[in-house]
Amino acid sequence: MEYYLQLVINGLVVGGIYSLVALGFVVIYKATKVVNFAQGELVMAGAYVCFALTVEFSIPFLWAFLLTLAFSVLLGLAIERVVLRPLIGEEHISVIMVTVGMSSVLKSLVQLFWGTQIRVYPPVLPSEPVVIAGLPVAPVYLAAFALSAVLFAVFSVFFKYSRTGIAMRATAFDQQAAQSMGIGIKNIFAMSWCIACVVSAVGGVILGNINGINAHLGHLGLKVFPAVILGGLDSLLGAALGGLIIGVLENLCDGAARQFFGLGGFREVAAFIILVVILMIKPYGLFGTKEIERV
Repeated sequence: MEYYLQLVINGLVVGGIYSLVALGFVVIYKATKVVNFAQGELVMAGAYVCFALTVEFSIPFLWAFLLTLAFSVLLGLAIERVVLRPLIGEEHISVIMVTVGMSSVLKSLVQLFWGTQIRVYPPVLPSEPVVIAGLPVAPVYLAAFALSAVLFAVFSVFFKYSRTGIAMRATAFDQQAAQSMGIGIKNIFAMSWCIACVVSAVGGVILGNINGINAHLGHLGLKVFPAVILGGLDSLLGAALGGLIIGVLENLCDGAARQFFGLGGFREVAAFIILVVILMIKPYGLFGTKEIERV
């Protein structure tokens, strides 16, 4: 039982990171109706920038983290203004293919500057585990889960009560109506990409402190996609719960496969098996909005 409780705890930590990255997916989709397939590479870019500031430029971690967030805002603005704004009015598939190409560009730039070997962050928190319910938990895991929860709470309040958040929700509901009420749609698109880049960078830094970073970190975007589908592409609550559920199920399936069948690496495919089952039962996810078209 302790073995599975440990898997659940680890799954909640990983799921919290999945939820952050899923939030980026949802924010962009709600604002633009585009699925961003470069989300994983945004995670990777943020992780490497923070690593470079901390290790190569010897900047204290807290300041390096804040500078990484500022860099993420600028990156989001650059992507929206230079790459995506010229595509306003084009077919959604064209924009999606541009995000696929952008993911390759970001991955190539990371490999060009930092190579493909694993890089390890210097320790930020003490390594002595904290005992919770008789189970040892690393402080970095607790910090990661707490930071994920705080960020989700902040963004929930932002979207519900702030003027900009309400404008983003209005744009997601009906772009034409929002524009007729004086909301700057282009500014909302830019804000969506900035938020997606920021939450992705936070997820990348958290993962870097837990497992280190390498050029394959961008694959996280594909692993998060089942969490987005589970919760619903247009639901912030769904992104939070979907990430946690996928993180826990992924760890439990992998642990059970190792214990009973001696199979390793099942974690890499478990999320996609869950995705297929989800699509068969709930095509719009747990909290997604059903679209009814009349012919």
